[in-house]
Amino acid sequence: MKLHELETNREKRKRVGRGMSSGSGKTSGRGQKGQKARSKVRVGFEGGQTPLFQRLPKRGFTNIHRKEYAIINLDALGRFDEGTEVTPELLLEQGVVSNLKAGLKVLSRGSLDKKLTVKAHKFSAAAKEAIEAAGGKAEVL
Repeated sequence: MKLHELETNREKRKRVGRGMSSGSGKTSGRGQKGQKARSKVRVGFEGGQTPLFQRLPKRGFTNIHRKEYAIINLDALGRFDEGTEVTPELLLEQGVVSNLKAGLKVLSRGSLDKKLTVKAHKFSAAAKEAIEAAGGKAEVL
């Protein structure tokens, strides 16, 4: 057997709606009328029964003015050398955060034992306390 003698064992796709003589023309194998003959059914349609999204109660609301912050914890600041000025731009450049969103918020998970100057848009009270306890400064932008 040679390479050019190999045959594929893939079945050809059935081409429907290509004339009466093809065996699957006119209604294209869908029968006549009815829901299964139609091209699509609305998303969430349950055959006339009240759909699930309408049966469930409405709850809460979404604040369209909500600001979402890029979050960084104290343990991620340990990678920087003592005396470094940590800014959102530096964190973006180093790949610590991938998107600054509405700003940077520093949270207190982990510990910090280096003296750093951290500049961010927001700090949690515990994070600010921990940075200052290590001898650093927490500056709000």
